[in-house]
Amino acid sequence: MADYLVIVESPAKAKTIGKYLGKKYIVKASMGHVRDLPKSQTGVDVKNNYEPKYITIRGKGPVLKELKSAAKKVKKIYLAADPDREGEAIAWHLAHSLGIDTNSKCRVVFNEITKKAIKEAFQAPREIDMDLVYAQQARRILDRLVGYNISPLLWKKVKKGLSAGRVQSVAVKMIIDREKEIQAFVPEEYWSIEGMFDREGEVFEAKFYGVDGKKTKLQSKEDVDRILAKLDGKNYRITKVERKERKRNPVLPFTTSSLQQEAARKLNFRAKKTMMIAQQLYEGVDIGKEGTIGLITYMRTDSTRISNTAKEEAKAYIEETFGKEYVRKGQRNRKQGENTQDAHEAVRPTSIAKEPKDIKPYLSRDQYRLYKLIWERMVASEMAPAVMDTMSVDLENNGVLFRANGSKIKFPGFMKVYIEGKDNGKKEEDRFLPDLHEGETVQNKEMKENQHFTQPPPRYTEARLVKTMEEKGIGRPSTYAPTLDTIQRRNYVALEDRRFVPTELGEIVTELMVEFFPEILDVEFTAKMENDLDYIEEGRQNWISIIDDFYKEFEKRLQVAENEMEQVEIKDEPTGEDCEKCGHPLVYKMGRYGKFIACSNFPECRNTKPIVKEIGVKCPRCKEGNIVERKSKKRRTFYGCDRYPECEFVSWDKPITRTCPKCEAMLVEKKTKKGVHVACTECDYKENPN
Repeated sequence: MADYLVIVESPAKAKTIGKYLGKKYIVKASMGHVRDLPKSQTGVDVKNNYEPKYITIRGKGPVLKELKSAAKKVKKIYLAADPDREGEAIAWHLAHSLGIDTNSKCRVVFNEITKKAIKEAFQAPREIDMDLVYAQQARRILDRLVGYNISPLLWKKVKKGLSAGRVQSVAVKMIIDREKEIQAFVPEEYWSIEGMFDREGEVFEAKFYGVDGKKTKLQSKEDVDRILAKLDGKNYRITKVERKERKRNPVLPFTTSSLQQEAARKLNFRAKKTMMIAQQLYEGVDIGKEGTIGLITYMRTDSTRISNTAKEEAKAYIEETFGKEYVRKGQRNRKQGENTQDAHEAVRPTSIAKEPKDIKPYLSRDQYRLYKLIWERMVASEMAPAVMDTMSVDLENNGVLFRANGSKIKFPGFMKVYIEGKDNGKKEEDRFLPDLHEGETVQNKEMKENQHFTQPPPRYTEARLVKTMEEKGIGRPSTYAPTLDTIQRRNYVALEDRRFVPTELGEIVTELMVEFFPEILDVEFTAKMENDLDYIEEGRQNWISIIDDFYKEFEKRLQVAENEMEQVEIKDEPTGEDCEKCGHPLVYKMGRYGKFIACSNFPECRNTKPIVKEIGVKCPRCKEGNIVERKSKKRRTFYGCDRYPECEFVSWDKPITRTCPKCEAMLVEKKTKKGVHVACTECDYKENPN
């Protein structure tokens, strides 16, 4: 019979930890929270110091019954939920439900699920940290007061089913503000001149820089013609050659935010997917003879710090694998943002010895790809800087200056293992120049003039929005992915080509929020509130006073909004077509998954159909229908025959009008990190990315 009961959140975590603790311990899962505020009411007594009313979550009765039964059979209970505010709150609620003294040493925390970490954690249990609990409780109550007071107002004034949230509303406003910037943007014309130059058979590129040693802008075709007219012949003299050696340091190990960003760039993962897979790697994966083991440290963190043990293990691996010269020397400064809590280590492998290639057979494809990314980033962070040889060359013809820049890797250092991705998807490449010297003459072979226009700021990708939220202090590591998921599920924003665009509904709700609750949508106000929650966690602020300061003003604004907010009617937009079933006009309606087409004679006629867009390609299967662009319930674009369900042709890749020159099958556009390339659906025919 077991002496101790250990309670964690998930069965996977329970299985991994149970293996390390032995027969004296029984490990069970609470399946997350067992108590929460009721869904049917606000559940906060604002007149009694904001006292929360907690109830057992529906469906958790059997779980609690099982835990109580197990608790009666053991000498001691340990609460081992995750090492953050949410985990501390789960432990506190369990203590309350099971009658455990919160002042007893019942709380066990660990940053990684390995035998050593688990054994050490159980040798040093502690009391439940009420400051952490109060910080989580304050966030929960704040969000409940905002959501459960504003949402019914939106239902009454705009549309049923709408909701507002403290962090999500700011995220939506950021997306809307960016869209306004794009719409207001006025492109400016500018030009460039690129020349191809020959030095004894070696051809290189140089770009126009300026005239008479001064940098010169080309803003029109007339400016370009004036420069070209000034050129005298094909000979260009090398007036300056500058050679330098430049060091480039590796990036630091992953935080939650940087992991989500890099997984989006390199693996095309959504933030939610990244966190789901990271959770699996943290809780444990069965890797054969070793059994189930946690492969990474805790994945909700804003710190780049790693333990000395992990550093030494990484350095030993680097020296053995690549050589001593590849090991980073000396201490490295870790620049932490002002909002960083630094409560946990960075996201890293629990053991460098577990190389991705060795455990690949035991992981799913996505688990392997994410683990490999985390492993490589950690190893690279302890490697020596890369050394680049750079070269800058000035070429002159009659006072007109062209400049060429080249670089090549002298010593790869960390780049042998890992190079951080870029938002534009471009990879770094060596740019070689001939061994040029001052006083030499080279020949111009070709001159190209290019017209350009300045571009508006890009729409937010998930990765870019997470990065911006982090920089502005909005939300914390545990909130990024849920926030992005929420604003999409509520149809306030949509993803088009993996970039956020606001919906009409999102714009209407945000406009009302800005008018009546401006502080909730104010970035600085939201960032200050996050800092206040941090202060509660650190024991520097009282949670009741923080909520009270907020609610006093919020309550006044709520009353004003109740009296002054006008009814907003979201009118159905006519499509210009009539219903084929009853003859009434068809209209665009707003639904759970975005806009769709429906009959205006609803509810008498319930005819509906999705909005489709023809792409000008005949169906390759039935030869009669046309291929149209559609949206899945998860807002993912796919292509299918407009004769569905008679013809069931579908494709995730966009078909094009041409057929394969090798086998006459359908050609499609495939999106990759290198761009869009055309490929055959039947044979190996491919065309280079554009």
